[in-house]
Amino acid sequence: MPNIGTPLASETESAVQRIGEVDIVVGIPSYNNADTIGHVVRAVSAGLAKYFPDRRAALINSDGTSTDGTTEIVSRTLVDFGALLISDRQSPLHKIVTPYHGIPGKGSAFRTIFEIARRLGAKACAVVDSDLRSITPEWVELLIRPVLEEGYDYVAPYYLRHKYDGTITNSIVYPLTRALYGQRIRQPIGGDFGFSGRLTEHYLDQHVWESEVAKFGIDIWMTTEAIASGARVCQSFLGAKIHNPKDPAADLSSMLVQVVGAVFALMEEHNSIWSTVESSNPVKLFGFQYEVGVEPVNVNVDRMIAHFRQGLTDLGALWRQMLAADTYEGLLPLKDCPSQRFSLPDELWAQLVYDVAAAYHRRVMPRDHLLKAMTPLYLGRTATFVLETEGLTSKEAEQRIERLCEVFERRKPYLLERWRFPGSDLPSQGESAGPEGGHDE
Repeated sequence: MPNIGTPLASETESAVQRIGEVDIVVGIPSYNNADTIGHVVRAVSAGLAKYFPDRRAALINSDGTSTDGTTEIVSRTLVDFGALLISDRQSPLHKIVTPYHGIPGKGSAFRTIFEIARRLGAKACAVVDSDLRSITPEWVELLIRPVLEEGYDYVAPYYLRHKYDGTITNSIVYPLTRALYGQRIRQPIGGDFGFSGRLTEHYLDQHVWESEVAKFGIDIWMTTEAIASGARVCQSFLGAKIHNPKDPAADLSSMLVQVVGAVFALMEEHNSIWSTVESSNPVKLFGFQYEVGVEPVNVNVDRMIAHFRQGLTDLGALWRQMLAADTYEGLLPLKDCPSQRFSLPDELWAQLVYDVAAAYHRRVMPRDHLLKAMTPLYLGRTATFVLETEGLTSKEAEQRIERLCEVFERRKPYLLERWRFPGSDLPSQGESAGPEGGHDE
């Protein structure tokens, strides 16, 4: 069904009509980001002036009714181009500050940005987070130029991160999406992207905007939808993304539920695509790569192991429903082993993630219960990664992640078997589906 248009505020409609057409749109979704959004607006403005002086451009702030003055800061923020050694822009930068409509969340903010970009006929778009402290004008070039001049439809970010930052990406989302869709996009939930006008139209036409995916998983949705639609994808090296990292054992349970839930929901939608992919391909990386200092991430391995072991005690019955028999049995030796020898190995972890994906698919229990029950398992895997990489550099730790990805790819036939034959373990385990095995719905 073709897109019939996302409603815009009347003032926004008028601003769009006054502007007419542009070549570039950069969107900044926001909600109470007064402390950081001024810097982001200055960086975007400087980047457009420096790298695209002859292009008509618009900056769109899509705001979720901030109460801290965020939108006022966007409206009044100016750039001293002379101080930045940038000559005067030949084309003025248009600026639209608008509320977004729909369910609260980044997805609705994106939808408004995409709709404005569509109405302005933008050839290339980018979205950047409003709380970035490390964004520079060069980010604008790196996210936009591959679209305008190299013919790419989607530009994913490539950040340098501390080896213990982004553990959900490193242990689940990157290995899984790479094995599923065959493209090695290293940061599929990075938050800052570039994309073509054609892909903007495709995004708007999808029936996702009132869903949980739009509310919580819009970043992974954008990446997955780009690949699944056949878009030409690439990456750009942006250096460090400075934000507020969290201890993986402290406050990531809700993020795990949201992000992994979105990945599994997308597996349902694109089953016909990923089930035929057998390997993965490198994805072009633009930008000058350099070493950069990254913020330290504090981890508490003992707490993560304790959470895992408590899960074995409290959630054993649920895990037996979620996992194949030999997967669950592979976890049991971890209950009493010395913490320094705690290890949930790559092969077992890949099999476990595939088991959970298949259990989600066949609805062995309410899906939110399943995703929450996965949290101690993820913490056990994260503890393993920390113990294995304590003495390694970030580059060496990255090689460990690469090995994990290769295991996910090699074990993909296991996922296909579990996915296609619900309610039973693999035939090699000598078990048949019992009366409580479950069935496709």
